[in-house]
Amino acid sequence: MKFSYFIFWFLFRIIFAAYFRWRICNPERVPMQGPVILAANHASFLDPPLVGAALKRPLNYLARDTLFPVPVVGWLLRLWQVVPVDRDGSGAAGLRAIFDRLLRGGAILLFPEGTRTRDGKVQPARSGIGLVVIKSTAPVVPVRLFGTYEAYGRHLRFPRPRRVIVKFGPPLDFAKLRAEAKAASKQRLKGIYAQIADEIIQAIARLQPRND
Repeated sequence: MKFSYFIFWFLFRIIFAAYFRWRICNPERVPMQGPVILAANHASFLDPPLVGAALKRPLNYLARDTLFPVPVVGWLLRLWQVVPVDRDGSGAAGLRAIFDRLLRGGAILLFPEGTRTRDGKVQPARSGIGLVVIKSTAPVVPVRLFGTYEAYGRHLRFPRPRRVIVKFGPPLDFAKLRAEAKAASKQRLKGIYAQIADEIIQAIARLQPRND
């Protein structure tokens, strides 16, 4: 970890332990080396640091490009080499940066839903994550976050001291769909992207705090 990343990683671990009484389930399912895509549900601004603090390897994050001009915030985002994306997360430059991080053996956190839930429930996934999966060879680890909506959802102005849990699921295998995609038509490719997105969001939704 870079020193600046380590400092905030350490601070967030203290905050999540003391204020949110966090619990981490099955972090060993995330490989400590090599490229990996972490796909998580999205309910709160707490989600990115929660996933990052739960792992002992640095993550690559995405952030809206509108945040980069903000004083201090933009500086920190650039310091951590955060990937800037447009509002829909579909910009070509953002995708190239994502693939670059994966090719260099990095771990990247993606939110298949695209934006924070408004009611605390897991939302349908957008097909963009399917494209990322097909264009890479990285394993995909589903991640379920519990309690972050109650702690700091859209309806709250200040974080509440609610318990939060991060659960890492077994890696998903998309080898067959990756092989099929190599010779698929454009129409079929769109279907493959959507299928992968659906399978990922279903895997996230199936995760429960106490199951294996």
